[in-house]
Amino acid sequence: MGEPAAQREGSAGPAAPGGARPARPGDRYKWVALSNTTLSMTMATIDGSIVIISMPAIFRGIRLDPTAPGNIGYLLWMIIGYLLVTAVLVVTLGRLGDMFGRVRIYNLGFVVFTLASVALSLDPLTGGPGALWLILWRMAQACGGAMLMANSAAILTDAFPARQRGMALGINQICGISGQFVGLMLGGVLAAWDWRAVFWVNVPIGVFGTAWSYRKLREIGPARRARVDWWGNLTFAAGAGLLLVAITFGIRPYGQHPTGWSSPRVIAGLAAGVALLAVFCLIETRVAEPMFRLGLFRIRAFAAGNAASLMGSIARGGLQFMLIVWLQGIWLPMHGYDFAQTPLRAGIYMLPLTAGFLIAGPVSGYLSDRYGPRPFATAGLLVAAAAFAGLLLLPVDFPYWLFALVILGNGLGSGLFASPNTSAIMSSVPARHRGVASGMRSTFQNSGMSLSIGIFFSLMIAGLASDLPRALGAGLRAHGVPAGLAARIAHLPPVSTLFASFLGDNPIGSLLRSSGELARLPRADVAALTSRRYFPHLISGPFHHGLAVVFGVAIGMSLAGALASLLRGGQFYYDSPDAGAGILPARAGAATMGPCPGTSTAAAPAETPSS
Repeated sequence: MGEPAAQREGSAGPAAPGGARPARPGDRYKWVALSNTTLSMTMATIDGSIVIISMPAIFRGIRLDPTAPGNIGYLLWMIIGYLLVTAVLVVTLGRLGDMFGRVRIYNLGFVVFTLASVALSLDPLTGGPGALWLILWRMAQACGGAMLMANSAAILTDAFPARQRGMALGINQICGISGQFVGLMLGGVLAAWDWRAVFWVNVPIGVFGTAWSYRKLREIGPARRARVDWWGNLTFAAGAGLLLVAITFGIRPYGQHPTGWSSPRVIAGLAAGVALLAVFCLIETRVAEPMFRLGLFRIRAFAAGNAASLMGSIARGGLQFMLIVWLQGIWLPMHGYDFAQTPLRAGIYMLPLTAGFLIAGPVSGYLSDRYGPRPFATAGLLVAAAAFAGLLLLPVDFPYWLFALVILGNGLGSGLFASPNTSAIMSSVPARHRGVASGMRSTFQNSGMSLSIGIFFSLMIAGLASDLPRALGAGLRAHGVPAGLAARIAHLPPVSTLFASFLGDNPIGSLLRSSGELARLPRADVAALTSRRYFPHLISGPFHHGLAVVFGVAIGMSLAGALASLLRGGQFYYDSPDAGAGILPARAGAATMGPCPGTSTAAAPAETPSS
């Protein structure tokens, strides 16, 4: 049939930037592309989570007091800053990859990421200035990570034929997502040795990956010069940035309120962010070369896949943060572990979650190539929802074997979902838009992680605020603390109490020492109040109330994502190079597709312009 030369596997294709024609993809090259992009994605996502579990060691290393109210902001920005930058920049960098070459932008990302890792490990400052150094260089590192994330899926989609795309994207995606959980274990191990090692670990990987990518990767996909959509870039960055910054301030206390959602600054930030994103959408429908291809959302597989990805990412992010707080701040101290040991132990105890990802991901990617992505992606989110229900039913002081089984199930569900969903999204768009489609996909995924912090921490803090003051006040008075001081400690912002415990500090002992009250209490009461078990036992009831709210919302998010996945329709392939005898003749603005197992046999809808 009349398949254009540019769409045949092994054809030269359109000209690359600078006039050179892209290299022809060979069988060996696609495996080089897979291994290199998988290395980069794993490195970038490990760094997104390795800092979370290492926070106690980092705060001690830069001599930052975790009980000081002003230091809550440093903690939040060390975590959220990286996620915010990647969420804002991935679409722009994917678009630049379409324009100037995906491999070119990808290779630059390796360089930026590696240099920022060196700067992070060399932090010469302490206290607040030391924290600012880490926050700013984490943001610089996130720029490099966004370059890698925005273009890796597009590079793979260019390199692999349609029949192997699910397997390749599945391996890449699962290694990337599992990197979030590998980072938790690796952070626990490295933080027990030296907090600077948390950042040093990226340097040899980055140097090796940079040299390898510059030497072996080459441009294959179509790239064409176009104007940069400056107004679209500016309004998107400002709007998304304002939303995520407002969410960050919403977690912090405001006046007499446990959270800041009633703060005029937060409300104004949310309103301005939404307004700027509305302006951005209007701009993107009117410019000739938009940064964000809104027309791609008319492709049902693309729109539904991204909606499911957003819901799944929010639920997964909530799981990650709540499990760390649960293990490091409560369960491990209740079982006699010193706060200095909790990061390492928490990383080890979360290994079943990572194992579930690594088991289910490649298998679901392979099977989805044969039977279609919809059943596996939908089932994965349903399994994840069931695992959240299991966590909801666990007591705070759980038997570990039962906890391990439940989080293994959650890992299996997330692994089942991730690779088929990514393959369905990337295969449903025209080849020349794969860079921007990859960036859009990463934006939804990273935005979900950022949103999960605001959503789940706010829910947890609201749950603690309803029960914690009463439990804390009664517990302190029972050990002889004067009623006035007990009431003052009990009504501290719940976020301060929660984060102090998470960072390896007993807030009760610190506050009683600063007031001088410990010297006036009987020795037995002092020993009880300052023990590592007392505070975790005291807040376990209020914490479980907060967990019920958090995991209930996570169940709802997972079910909503499963519904979106179910409604995606049958899979089809744009620009399929090997669809077989059923390939339809190409026409201007239309896609070609052929019958593949588990896919739609109707022609793919024509590409709809976004202007």
